[in-house]
Amino acid sequence: MAQKPKLVGINHVALEVGDLDEALEFYGRFFDFTLRGRSETMAFIDMGDQFLALSQVAAPTRDAERHFGLVVDNREGLRARLEAAGVEIVTEKRLDFLDPWGNRVEIVPYADIQFLKDRAVLAALGTGIAKTEAAKAELAEKGITAPDDA
Repeated sequence: MAQKPKLVGINHVALEVGDLDEALEFYGRFFDFTLRGRSETMAFIDMGDQFLALSQVAAPTRDAERHFGLVVDNREGLRARLEAAGVEIVTEKRLDFLDPWGNRVEIVPYADIQFLKDRAVLAALGTGIAKTEAAKAELAEKGITAPDDA
């Protein structure tokens, strides 16, 4: 029997939305992104070397606890933008919000997470974020050495 494949990353996450134009406008108010492509029922938002897919459906389902995490370079700046726009924030300690279709999105700062983006990807995104010591320790536990400037 062949060896089990290892999980190496996420190519994309697909979100159900009621209207693509409204979804692109909503996410465009809060995130700087490039639209990778679009069809009648799908839109693809680039996130460096990954992407977010927006899928138009007739009846999106609201998520109470199920969520996914987006990594950003400025979580507190995003929190302020979301609050100013009256977006429903559903956590106090972290930053989880609901989009207009009930998708629960957790926002995580890049500096704190246990993965590294390639320097070329960070440069293309126009950001150079240093990892916290805690994130570097988590990486080291996995045998991954973060560069000194990471």
